[in-house]
Amino acid sequence: MLKKIEAIIREDKVGDVKDALNDVGIRGMNVFEIRGQGRQGGITLAGRSGTYQVDMLPKMQLNIVLSEQNVDETIATILQAAQTGAAGDGLIFVYPVDEVVRIRTGERGHEAVMYPGDIDEKKGRGKAKAS
Repeated sequence: MLKKIEAIIREDKVGDVKDALNDVGIRGMNVFEIRGQGRQGGITLAGRSGTYQVDMLPKMQLNIVLSEQNVDETIATILQAAQTGAAGDGLIFVYPVDEVVRIRTGERGHEAVMYPGDIDEKKGRGKAKAS
């Protein structure tokens, strides 16, 4: 079964997370600039005209679709690379993926999300085809 990991992280941690994921063999991902607020409800900034509350903070969202057996390792990798220990580090969501179809080739399921040199190929779980 395939899973989708949606990770919402600090902007300044995207490079660290992307590099760490690449090191373990996660090749395909999408990254979006987003704004949101969590438990902390935003931050208070001080300027020349006084203080003001910013409640929708800039974050980055990473979306990764991968084999179910790679979910725990991928989550651990994101945690290690993104965690600062301060409020606002982010969240990770995991969703089931019912179907994936590669538009160019018509491949479906697991074959559609495999890349040469990806985590499954590194671990001998399948043969990746050129994308």
